[in-house]
Amino acid sequence: MASSALQDDSDDGMDEFIDKFRTHKYKNAFNESNWEEEFEKVPMFMKTAPEEIDPKTHPELACLQSMIHDDDRTPEEQAMSLKNEGNEYFKEKNYKNAILSYTAGLKKNCGDQELNTVLLTNRAAAHFYLGNMRSALNDATAAKKIRPDHLKALVRGAQCCLELRNFAEAIQWCDAGLKAHPTDKKLQELRAAADKQKRAAERDARKAKAQKKKTRTEKEALLAAIKERGIKLMQHNKVRQHSSDSEDEDGGSARGLAELSLDGLSSQEATGAQVFLDPQGSLHWPVLFLYPEHQQSDFISAFCENSCFIDHLAVMFGEELPPWDTDRKYLPQNLQLFFEDEEKDTLYQVDPETSLLKVLQHNRCFVKAGSPSFIVLVNGSSFRTQFLTGKKVQRLS
Repeated sequence: MASSALQDDSDDGMDEFIDKFRTHKYKNAFNESNWEEEFEKVPMFMKTAPEEIDPKTHPELACLQSMIHDDDRTPEEQAMSLKNEGNEYFKEKNYKNAILSYTAGLKKNCGDQELNTVLLTNRAAAHFYLGNMRSALNDATAAKKIRPDHLKALVRGAQCCLELRNFAEAIQWCDAGLKAHPTDKKLQELRAAADKQKRAAERDARKAKAQKKKTRTEKEALLAAIKERGIKLMQHNKVRQHSSDSEDEDGGSARGLAELSLDGLSSQEATGAQVFLDPQGSLHWPVLFLYPEHQQSDFISAFCENSCFIDHLAVMFGEELPPWDTDRKYLPQNLQLFFEDEEKDTLYQVDPETSLLKVLQHNRCFVKAGSPSFIVLVNGSSFRTQFLTGKKVQRLS
């Protein structure tokens, strides 16, 4: 509907234009009395060229003459024409063509250093408005080499450095400019902005460094706690091995913690949770309960290592049973828990009254992807019998 409305508006506008065109005479059209005079102004139809060509009265002829006799002019004259051409493009915000004109002017290699400086600063301005900050800075730098006190070059250089977040360098440009132009307000404003942003960037860098150090310290403490308990992490399907102590980049001991990468604790990416150490020194793990009979699962984001399995089972299967348990048989007292040892293809049955820590410390329990997982079956069910057929099952000792 919107497209149709736009089309209607466009058609109405065109009809109005055509109606107006029919009733209004074209003011600049040739007529019987002046057509020969008007034709004489067009270079293609001129019978004789004027002795002196004024660009104001004969702009087309002046342009043609410039093109034909360009080689007869000095490099300075050619560069000046190209500069003026670039300025016209710049006024029209046609920055790409302005750059081409200024570049062509610089290629004339004229000896007028003042003109070359202007060409460079103008090209820097065109690059700046196109977002080519590095090219703009290069041109401002080149102009500054020719004229160290050139105000436009100094201002443009400072602006580019600000955009590139090189705040210290921006201050240097401003200081150089203020030395030559101590009262220039633009340079004063740029310096104040650069100084403010420099201090803010330094503050953010200090905060980031402090946070990085804090995170590193927390990782050290976490992995040290896991190592101290003898809990084994699975990394790329292999048990994580702790190497001997080594020095980290800050000179501190990495304590054999595999560069603190936590590669064996990657559950946060998949679940949004990760094992953590609370202020009392207890570990809290993200734990997954699997119900293969119904292809369902439960996720506990923070299972304290000192809590027993029955504590959570009593909550999950208490007064309100899950909707998928249509036979109402998943009662806490009916449930059996197992963890799997994939290497030995063995299931270990876990006593629900056992703490999570005791299970994780078992020599055949491996934490995969940072999240311990346990299979939950109903004691005496036909599915349990079928599921365990052919599998080696051991009770947790």
